[in-house]
Amino acid sequence: MRILYFSRGYSPHDYRFLSGLAGKGHQVYFLRLEENNRLQEDRLLPPAVQPVQWKKKRDGTSWLDYPAISKELRQILYEVRPDVLHAGPVQRVASLAAMTGFRPLTTMSWGSDLLKEADLNGWMRWVTRYTLQRSTVLLGDCCAVQQKAVTFGFPADRVVLFPWGVDLDHFKPADGSGLRTRLGWEGAFVLLSLRAWEPLYGVDVVVKAFIQAARQAEDLRLLLLGGGSQEEMLRKLIVQAGMTERVHFGGRVSNPKLPDFYRAADLYVSASHSDGSSVSLMEALACGKPVLASDIPGNREWITPRQEGWLFKDGDETALSAEILKAAQDRERLKRMGSSARKLAEERADWQRNLARLEYAYEKALDLAKTEKRNA
Repeated sequence: MRILYFSRGYSPHDYRFLSGLAGKGHQVYFLRLEENNRLQEDRLLPPAVQPVQWKKKRDGTSWLDYPAISKELRQILYEVRPDVLHAGPVQRVASLAAMTGFRPLTTMSWGSDLLKEADLNGWMRWVTRYTLQRSTVLLGDCCAVQQKAVTFGFPADRVVLFPWGVDLDHFKPADGSGLRTRLGWEGAFVLLSLRAWEPLYGVDVVVKAFIQAARQAEDLRLLLLGGGSQEEMLRKLIVQAGMTERVHFGGRVSNPKLPDFYRAADLYVSASHSDGSSVSLMEALACGKPVLASDIPGNREWITPRQEGWLFKDGDETALSAEILKAAQDRERLKRMGSSARKLAEERADWQRNLARLEYAYEKALDLAKTEKRNA
């Protein structure tokens, strides 16, 4: 199958999709809308993937650019002649694909594009509806995405649920004492946060909750990975609270090294205000780590309270702080939760098994396009 995979940038997630599809023997072409996207992957493209270039590279785009970009995209589609066009996120990328009129179009939601951005204003609602009306199949990573697409008039039976998944051989339980020893945290209770430092992901909620809890529990520590626009504010919070010795700023960690950080933690924490099926949450589960996450639809599809972890009221740092203290006082339960977490990952978050859902979506799109052509 000839596949043109069209994304906004080149992130670790894009790398996984591209390498997975190429590994299945498909002829894969990769087109990215922007060169300098926030979550940049440092690995080279898989050798079997052929990059497609625009006439002019761009670091950013405005809506006023879209008519010209869509015209150039039509020419690219004419030259590549893919069997399937895969495009996402919905508004910023798949809308361009929709403007070309190409069929079959497999639109992939990245979670928050439908769960949050679609309702930002009237323009975004219009763009979302326009794109979905011209999509053959929608790939969604959770039921919440499917339900939201239906509110925009998209048929539920043309949504293929595909919770992405993780490499269960790479992300698996193992001894994490090495990193703890290097940090001098051998006897500590360690929290891990690695979402991007942007308002959507609530890392400020995690930091504020940690500070509250750490004032009551001397052994609490925080592994704070990532980066983003809130860096100055987050560092200031920690300095002002006198917690600099109890927080490790790990920066952006490459995929090969990530399991060491999950294994060094006692509890994975996510305060994201919007999520589909979070990959980092699945990675934590795969490493046998209990999860403490915001009570939002995407997380509720994965976490059953007191089985794989806990949920707390979205945006409430006081509630999160209280749950952190409860978890720190019940370490025997955490061990049992860790076993349940790994079992859940094996059942639902196996990347190799879930990848077949992506291929199924393409096949479904091709079948629907053939039916449309016959009935035209």
